[in-house]
Amino acid sequence: MCGITGIFYMDGSLVDLARLRRMTETLAHRGPDANGFYTDGAVGLGHQRLKIIDLEGGKQPLFNENKSQVIVFNGEIYNFLELREALIRKGHRFQTRSDTEVILHAYDEFGEECVRHLRGMFAFAIWNHEKKELFLARDRVGIKPLYYYWDGKKFLFASEIKAILQDPAVDRKIDASALDDYLTYLYIPGPKTVFRSIRKLRPAHTLTVSARGLEEHEYWDLVFKPTDGLRQGDYTAGLLQKLNESVALHLVSEVPLGAFLSGGVDSSAVVGLMSAQMNRPVETASIGFRESGFNELPYARAVAQRFNARAYERIVDPSAAAILDRLVWHFDEPFGDSSMVPTYYLSEAARERVTVCLSGDGGDENFAGYRRYRFDLLENRIRSVIPAGLRSPLFGTLGRLYPKADWLPQIFRAKTLLTNLSLSPEKAYFHSVSWFGPEMKRVLYPDSLKQELSGYDAFSVMKGHFDRTEGWDPLSRIQYVDIKTYLVDDILTKVDRASMAHSLEVRVPLLDHEVMQYAATIPARHKLQNGEGKFIFKKALNELLPPEVLNRSKMGFSIPLSKWFRTDLKGLFEDRVLTNGSFVGNFFDSNAIRQYWNCHQRRTRDYSPHLWALLVLESWGRRFLG
Repeated sequence: MCGITGIFYMDGSLVDLARLRRMTETLAHRGPDANGFYTDGAVGLGHQRLKIIDLEGGKQPLFNENKSQVIVFNGEIYNFLELREALIRKGHRFQTRSDTEVILHAYDEFGEECVRHLRGMFAFAIWNHEKKELFLARDRVGIKPLYYYWDGKKFLFASEIKAILQDPAVDRKIDASALDDYLTYLYIPGPKTVFRSIRKLRPAHTLTVSARGLEEHEYWDLVFKPTDGLRQGDYTAGLLQKLNESVALHLVSEVPLGAFLSGGVDSSAVVGLMSAQMNRPVETASIGFRESGFNELPYARAVAQRFNARAYERIVDPSAAAILDRLVWHFDEPFGDSSMVPTYYLSEAARERVTVCLSGDGGDENFAGYRRYRFDLLENRIRSVIPAGLRSPLFGTLGRLYPKADWLPQIFRAKTLLTNLSLSPEKAYFHSVSWFGPEMKRVLYPDSLKQELSGYDAFSVMKGHFDRTEGWDPLSRIQYVDIKTYLVDDILTKVDRASMAHSLEVRVPLLDHEVMQYAATIPARHKLQNGEGKFIFKKALNELLPPEVLNRSKMGFSIPLSKWFRTDLKGLFEDRVLTNGSFVGNFFDSNAIRQYWNCHQRRTRDYSPHLWALLVLESWGRRFLG
C-alpha cells in the first residue's frame, strides 16, 4: 500500500521538485518504507511505499524497458501472476516480480483498456512520454482513493487531499453543496470534495490528461441481473467457490498478514476461509467497549477459538476523543461516521502484529445485511396495496403529527415509516439514510447559506444512481445505490484513512468484483428472506460457522456516543462548538445548535450523530482553514 502524487503543467512550466517532495512526504504514513520521485520538465510523479510484494524490486516510480512510460501505483493486483504469464507469452520482458510492473506492461499491451484486465484494488497514474499524456485510473468499487485539482493549466493529483493542499495556489473555498451533503449523509459523496477546486476520481473511472484537457471514462458497472431457475444449493455452491477463490488471491503477501475480527458474520467468514487455506494460525485483531451493549469481544473470542486463531484484543475508552484532531487530519474532509474511532484503534492494534489485514467489509451491501433493507421492502409492500393518491395526504399528515420519540421501544417509533410511505420509493430511501433533514436545515441554515445553495437538493446524489436501475427489483435498486454512495465514500473511506494512519494495508475479499458480479445474479428473495438479511450468504457458510454466529443479531461497529456526549465528550463539545467565534458558528445558527445540545442533555432526543458531525466539522475547520 502506498501514497501517490503528481503534477502536470499544461503551459510547459517546470515542475518544482521541492514542491513535489513536500506533497509526497505529506503521505509518509501511507508508505513509510521508501519514497521516490520522477520529473520530466512539466511532469512530476511522487511515491511513498509500504513494502508488501517484491520487497527489493518493487521500487517506484517504475519505468518500462525504454523509459517511455513511468507509473506510480497504490494498491494490490491480485491476479498479477496470471496476467504476468499471459503478457510474457505475448513477448513482454519483466525486470521485477512486482504487480506494479504488470500494470505497466498491461498498459503497453492494451492501452487504456488495461484496467479491464486488473483484479484488485488500485489507484495509479502512468505518464506516457511519447503521447505527452497522463493516464489515471481507480478500481471498480473505490477501495483506493484518488483526488485531483485542475484549473485549466495545472493538474495535481494525490492519494489524499492534504498533499494537493501543499500547493499554496490551490483554492480552499468550501463547496456549499458538499457541506449540505455532509450534513445529510455524514460524508461527502464523490465526485465532490469539501473544496470547490478539488475532485475525487470516481470508482471504475479512468482520466486522461493531455493538451486536449481532461477526458473521463467509465470502464465498469455492477448490473443486477438475477438468474432464475437455479436451486438454492446451486447459488450457495457457486458463492462459496467465488469466496474461496477471492480469499486465496487476497492472501498473497511477503509480509505478516492477519484479519479484523468483530464476531459478526462477515469478518468471521473471512477468518474461517483464511484458516482453511493457511498453514499457520490466523492473526486476528478485535476491539471492544466496557459498555456491554457495544461490546462484541465475546463473539470475536468464540470465533477465534473455533479457528485456533492468534487473537489480539483491545478495549476502547471514552478517551478516544483525544484522537479526534489526529483523525480529522487523516480524513482531510469532514467525516461524520463515528465508527472512525474504533476503526482507528482496531487498525492500531492490528499493526502491532501484521502489515496486512483482511476485513469483512462489503457483506452487507452485497447480500442485503442492513436492517433498513428489510424496512424498505415492507414500505414497498404497503405502497402496493394503497392507491398513490391517498398515500401522500394520509401518511404525510400522520408523519408530521407523530412524535419523534427516540426513547420509545423500537416498535413504537413509527414517524420515519409514516413519512416514508407518503414519498416515492426513491425519496423514501433517501429519507431513511438522511441525518439532518429539511426541518433541521431550515432552522440551522442562515439566509446567506440558503441563498448560496439556491435550492440545491442532496437527493440529487442518489437520483442519478436510481435512474440507472429502472426496472430492477426494489432490493437490488437500493443495494446498487448504497454501493455507489455509502460503501465508497463512507465505509471504504473510513477503512482506508484509519488503516493507512498506521501504515496498515486492508484488503476486502468480499468486494472482489467477481464476487460482486456473482452476488448480483442471485435473486433478491435469496438475499432477504422472511425478514432475514444475508440469507444466501449464511447458507453458503453453514458448515463453516457455528449457529451462534450465523443467527446472532447484527450489532454494527459503533461507539456509545449518546452517553459520551453527556459525560466525557461534554466539555470538548462545549469548548469547541458552543463557544463564541466557533467555526461552525460562521455557517450555522448557534442558537439552533445549542437547542439540539440542550435536548440531548435532557434526554428529550438523541442527537448524538448530529452533535458528532458538528464536532468533527468544527475540528476540521480549525485544522484546515485556521
